[in-house]
Amino acid sequence: MRIATWNVNSLKARLEKVGWWLERAKPDVLLMQETKLADDDVPADVFRAAGYELAHHGEGRWNGVAVASRVGISDVVANFGQPLRPQKTPDVPDDEPLAEARMLSAVCGGVRVVAVYAPNGRVVGSPFYAAKLVWYERLARWLSEARHPTEPLVVGGDFNVAPEDADVWDPTACHGGTHVSPPERAAFARLCGWGLLDAYRLHHPEPGRYTWWDYRAGNFHKNFGMRIDHLLVSPPVGKRVVAAEIDREARKGKPVPSDHAPLVIDLDQPGHAFDAGWTGADARTAARRAR
Repeated sequence: MRIATWNVNSLKARLEKVGWWLERAKPDVLLMQETKLADDDVPADVFRAAGYELAHHGEGRWNGVAVASRVGISDVVANFGQPLRPQKTPDVPDDEPLAEARMLSAVCGGVRVVAVYAPNGRVVGSPFYAAKLVWYERLARWLSEARHPTEPLVVGGDFNVAPEDADVWDPTACHGGTHVSPPERAAFARLCGWGLLDAYRLHHPEPGRYTWWDYRAGNFHKNFGMRIDHLLVSPPVGKRVVAAEIDREARKGKPVPSDHAPLVIDLDQPGHAFDAGWTGADARTAARRAR
């Protein structure tokens, strides 16, 4: 079974790109973040035509998470099993994470998958940063109360945290210091300490592999990015992971791609082969580190 995660940065704007990628990579389960759609506006018919059931948890122009599956969807849980709180500041994203559509879980093909979209945090010490840490505490509490590391479990999505310095092109250059600050990394490490494994690192220890690049300043071409999208797996699933890849090619071309690339893991046997396009980026990263 192939499980993937992708921050699509507006499902409406990237729908053609997502359809292209479903055909390219043929995931069995795709976790999506930042769909930016209300539930009634989701193009479920497009996914159905491609052979996928779709579960969605959204609020409109901000946030939004989804699970697309061609191996079934059952036992859907949104927002940690609680209704979204009424938003006090609906025109401001990231400041009320427990009132925002950031978590959706379901059982697909015998595996409990959890699509998450962590708040950005914006600037260390800001109210947005404090809200991010509060959201991480809520995720950790839900895992402790509702899940167990002995079950087949995949928690995937845009965590907005680069866990180690190897996961960012320059930890001193990150905007506002977010994504790499000790409290954020500690919140991420708490999830791993509960019993989750970083599935990508099971197969790729090398630095310079990222899932996000700013649209500006040629950062993608220079491979100035961050690995902030992750698939964290319980030990029973970790034993089944035979391959992992970040599809850098999906960050290229027209229509305008998301600023994130899809992350893929294969369970039990390799899935449909595709060229992820890392050869040139690896060479540029190696040359920069050698200087």
